[in-house]
Amino acid sequence: MLNFLRLVRWKNLLLIAFVQLLIKYALLEPFGVAITLNGFGFSILVVATLCLAAAGNIINDIFDQDTDSINKPNRLLIGKFISEKSAYSLFIAFNVIGVLLGFYLAHLVGKPGFFAVFVCVSALLYIYASYLKQLPVVGNLVISVLVALSLLIVGLFELLPAITAYNQQTQLTYFKIIADYALFAFFINLIRELVKDLEDIPGDYKSGMRTLPIILGRTRATNIALALSTILLAAVVHYLITYMYENLWLVVYFLMAVVAPLLYIVLRLFYAKLVTDYKQISTILKLIMLTGMSSMLIYKFILLP
Repeated sequence: MLNFLRLVRWKNLLLIAFVQLLIKYALLEPFGVAITLNGFGFSILVVATLCLAAAGNIINDIFDQDTDSINKPNRLLIGKFISEKSAYSLFIAFNVIGVLLGFYLAHLVGKPGFFAVFVCVSALLYIYASYLKQLPVVGNLVISVLVALSLLIVGLFELLPAITAYNQQTQLTYFKIIADYALFAFFINLIRELVKDLEDIPGDYKSGMRTLPIILGRTRATNIALALSTILLAAVVHYLITYMYENLWLVVYFLMAVVAPLLYIVLRLFYAKLVTDYKQISTILKLIMLTGMSSMLIYKFILLP
């Protein structure tokens, strides 16, 4: 069981579920926004998302056996604790369940076309693991888009089907808030993917992968990660000044939980040289993702009368 949980990367799955629950129960419901899904329907959305994410993690590990044997020999599961055949069976099972649940959900909300989202995600996860991951930048962008989509899909199924002529502005306003969080998740994950590429240079090089650090070199790739982190830091500060300056508690939270850690990331990247440096930076970026998303928890306490 433990090996299975490690294979599907249960911590990442918990983070996805946590963020989706935050959007529904901390951002939308407390403020009386018109929503489409009841508890059962939302559970279907979460399970469908997690199944596709688990399938993506499994197929990624299947194709990464050679690189993981060099970069992460202690974390290698397939071929050691779980056979490749069993892993493929699990990949297919999770994909089928996720897509079928997506089909049911799309019809449940009266938007059959939304089913295409689940099909596209399933296909992209396989293409990413089998091909796109080996390409510089493209693979990083694709997986970051999919991370952002795990947030947007809540707005897609909760808000858009409930739009009427009377609530259109409110629905779109809240969808934009979700989109802002999705954009934040996109950039954090993009930076983290680049940092992970910097961490995995030895195995990626021997496996013939064409990641950005291998093409440009460690120093230039680190500078790109540094530039992206600086841009994200500036964007978050601009967002605070533009939209949150009137609420002291929100500003304090974001300064402590997002801005300060991002500033630390910028400084760490400036001096990063060793594999351990990049590993620590990657861990901190994941924590910033968590603290950034957790800001939704405080809205109802400081914005509701």
